Amino acid sequence: MEVTGIFRYPVKGLTPQGCDRVELRRDFGIVGDRAFAFMFTDMGTPQPETPWCSKKHLAVQNDWGGLAALACRYDSERQELELRCAEGPVLVESVLTEAGRDRLGQFMTDYLQKLTPSPAARHPQATPVRLIGTRTGETRYQDRHDGQISIVSQATLDDIAAKVGEARIDVRRFRPNVVIDGVPPWGEFAWVGRQGRLGTATVEVTARIGRCLNIDVNPDTGDRDLSLLAQLPEQFQHCQVGVIARVLDGGTVRLGDGCF
Repeated sequence: MEVTGIFRYPVKGLTPQGCDRVELRRDFGIVGDRAFAFMFTDMGTPQPETPWCSKKHLAVQNDWGGLAALACRYDSERQELELRCAEGPVLVESVLTEAGRDRLGQFMTDYLQKLTPSPAARHPQATPVRLIGTRTGETRYQDRHDGQISIVSQATLDDIAAKVGEARIDVRRFRPNVVIDGVPPWGEFAWVGRQGRLGTATVEVTARIGRCLNIDVNPDTGDRDLSLLAQLPEQFQHCQVGVIARVLDGGTVRLGDGCF
């Protein structure tokens, strides 16, 4: 078994960056993963050091599928966040300055005005948003308060594709941190409750991941073009894909590393 894909999501709810290696920190997860988020200003007072908060406070792809079409990239050396529309403007701003954060927040606020929220959106109002989070790794806005990473096997995705009649399923629909090869389809479910090695780190797999409308969204266009969430229970009698794990001992994970 080896690691064949690593993804970090600089901004909660936006597009991933593929990585050759990442640092795992004990009881935290991947350093730089979901380090930033765009928080609705009617849900509190957004500040750079805003602690973890639930998704209902944030602009996320689960509620606003069209966010998938907004490319996001973070340059950790220059400490700049780039937001790029599929057709339209590109914004590159420093996260270190108040003015830069203001412009990023306004860009996202304007973008949300063009989107339609999902029927079950936690926060369906396109009210103004502001960037929260810091560049130094203390903040994280993952789905759960406790630090975590998500893992899925390529064989599981291949099995789903075969059952729903697709040549392939883009792994980005499931927004994992780590993709594993060499595991039988759904074999990662057997890891729940177990500890194992992931690169030089030690992790404990704690649960299967229950899926949401995110998996129906095309990761390039933002269109809901596959009914995966409806087909999972029809084909497999559940809506779970992949597992989550907490980091017991920190370390580094690289492409090609062994695991478990």
